[in-house]
Amino acid sequence: MKTQFNGFNTILVHAGEPRPLIEGAVTLPIFQSSTFECRDTDSGMRYIRLNNTPNHIALHEKLAVIEGGETALVTASGMAAISAALLAVLKQGDHLMVQSDLYGGTHGFITQDLPDMGIEADFFDASDPGSWETALTPQTRAIYVESISNPLMKVCDLEAVLEFSRKHSLISIIDNTFTSPVNYKAAAAGFDLCLHSCSKYLNGHSDILAGAVIGRKPLVDKAARKLLHLGGSLDPHACFLLQRGMKTLQLRILQHNDNALAAAQYLAGHPKVVAVHYPGLADSPYHEVAQRLFTGFGGVLSFEVQGGTSAAEIFIKALHLPTNGPSLGGVESLVTRPATSSHRGMSPEARRKAGISDGLIRFSTGIEDQEDLLADLEQALERV
Repeated sequence: MKTQFNGFNTILVHAGEPRPLIEGAVTLPIFQSSTFECRDTDSGMRYIRLNNTPNHIALHEKLAVIEGGETALVTASGMAAISAALLAVLKQGDHLMVQSDLYGGTHGFITQDLPDMGIEADFFDASDPGSWETALTPQTRAIYVESISNPLMKVCDLEAVLEFSRKHSLISIIDNTFTSPVNYKAAAAGFDLCLHSCSKYLNGHSDILAGAVIGRKPLVDKAARKLLHLGGSLDPHACFLLQRGMKTLQLRILQHNDNALAAAQYLAGHPKVVAVHYPGLADSPYHEVAQRLFTGFGGVLSFEVQGGTSAAEIFIKALHLPTNGPSLGGVESLVTRPATSSHRGMSPEARRKAGISDGLIRFSTGIEDQEDLLADLEQALERV
């Protein structure tokens, strides 16, 4: 269904939904079939690995509409989206510019796998646009950033990234997982490709792995061809769960935003907390640019407590509400040390260079009542 509505909640509920309803079902059914009949009226063969079953098609339209992209591709995980997108735009001999502070899985793919394919990459300081041209080479084809970096919550000037990419004819790629399209519509802002780990906010219920590539149709089509050979297609049941989860995205994100800001402000004022990383704080070095770019600051923050790694472990074990788990973006709060989870694949030297201490705590706020979360933080800090 082509959406004709402007309200974002309305779009989340109705974009991509079949009209007329299939057998009158208000919720799109799960098409638990790998193979579909070939009909003369079909434009081509339908098969799960081709990402063109009814469940996939509905998701593609909904994802494209909410990000403001031309089209979309859903994948079996966030890393499937990242790898398919990068391999779609880069070939042997090409060069990639990459934001220095980013998700550990992406860092590993870029530093460990791309070199084996003859693709080089250089990291740049996203906070210093004046230095970006020094990372350019005649072979540079693309620039890769995160809307809010993982795990230090840095925000680079995304408008400057877009201007830089246009000036040098680079393909602009952004991982928009941490903001979600509620806080920032990256494809609509002008990024050529927008990536998501849909396991996080888009689904929001910690029960699937999924990813998405959204943006310009020629580039998304190239990513789809790569995914066809890599085999990272999303199964129909996960498609169904993602379709369901996205309908409440804005309702959830608004609560995530509020809870994270309240937690960051509380922690920033606590004597046992030595650092808080969250762009919503007025004294954050990224507050001005985040305020200009985003409608909300997201549901994730990171911080350090006095006493380093041992104190961080005591704090995490003392919490009652947040689960010690490696992901983020669910309705329940999650807490982790990136050094042991999202960034454990990086060497200790690489983590230190990126500013990720072993005692850094990443806190993904859920949608619990704010006063309960703050009370839990308080009692846990008393144990430190």
